[in-house]
Amino acid sequence: MIIHDRDTSQSPILLVDDDPACLGMLSDVLSALGIPVETARDGNEALEMIYQGDFRIVLSDWQMPGMSGVELCRRVRQRPLSGYVYFILLTSLDRQHNLVSGLRAGADDFITKPFDPEELHIRLRAANRIVSLESRNVIIFALAKLAESRDPETGAHLERMREYSRLLAEDLSQQPKYADVVDADYVRTIYLTSPLHDIGKVGIPDHVLLKPGKLTAEEFEIMKQHTLVGFHTLDAAVREQPEAAYLRFARDIACSHHEKYDGSGYPYGLKGEEIPLCGRIVAVADVYDALTTARVYKEAFSHQKACQIIREGSGAHFDPDIVDAFFRHEEEIVDINQRLNDASVCPELPQMSPSVTFPTGPVPTAN
Repeated sequence: MIIHDRDTSQSPILLVDDDPACLGMLSDVLSALGIPVETARDGNEALEMIYQGDFRIVLSDWQMPGMSGVELCRRVRQRPLSGYVYFILLTSLDRQHNLVSGLRAGADDFITKPFDPEELHIRLRAANRIVSLESRNVIIFALAKLAESRDPETGAHLERMREYSRLLAEDLSQQPKYADVVDADYVRTIYLTSPLHDIGKVGIPDHVLLKPGKLTAEEFEIMKQHTLVGFHTLDAAVREQPEAAYLRFARDIACSHHEKYDGSGYPYGLKGEEIPLCGRIVAVADVYDALTTARVYKEAFSHQKACQIIREGSGAHFDPDIVDAFFRHEEEIVDINQRLNDASVCPELPQMSPSVTFPTGPVPTAN
């Protein structure tokens, strides 16, 4: 399985202007920058192209006969599309006081005419980053939902997991020991990628994954392979997009979230800080949620019982620093658990069958 971010840099930008001279100038500037463009002479033509095409960025003049740029933006926002359309309005200096109407219509940005080509390029680069982030978020959560759909009992597990992981990471960011590692970007990334911790379950046979009872020793060995399946799946994506740091992050979580601090976990028996920090964080979040969630083969443990197990596992199963972070935010943990309960959050998902299988050979230690 290869995961591709949608390459918005290769998607054409739609330019909309009734003035042929301005339209030609915009086209020339963007073409010189290697940016593909398509053009429309009025709002109606642009609207039809947007509905039928695959545009992620639209740059439209504000003042046009018939349908104005503001009205075009409003209509784009009123209709569901396959992806978010980033809308930039070109406005003259004497219209800047009316920007509020553009914002109300759903515009994302404004460029003043006459435009500066360098400013235009910078704003379009920012637009591309925003659109790429939106696509990335959708891809990641869709993959996580794919894994979850194999196991309908997981309910709102993904939503709770990402909230627990974010909370623990935010706490660590305030501790001197981790301040140089856990910054705002780290917190955002673990929130984004922690739902992929069990992506490898797509490769586990149904008779093991969906068994309503305790696994045999042989079945448990099969189940443990989901960490390696997840690693290989995401590592393939990393090789395709080595610059995508979030994929490396997700890969390390998938591989290491069942490692234990004392070295008794799997798949590699990593110990202490050999285990990636993201894996150590997700381990606490995952176990707490598993303990407090009912399954067909077990009742949910109380919060108090789950806390006792986590406290007793400090230094053995779990990193003591992360256990300390957990208990510093115990009230917030309880709030997340109650607010994002299975009944109120997660829609039913179709069961995926037959199983998908992946190679599970040896892999290098996660960094």
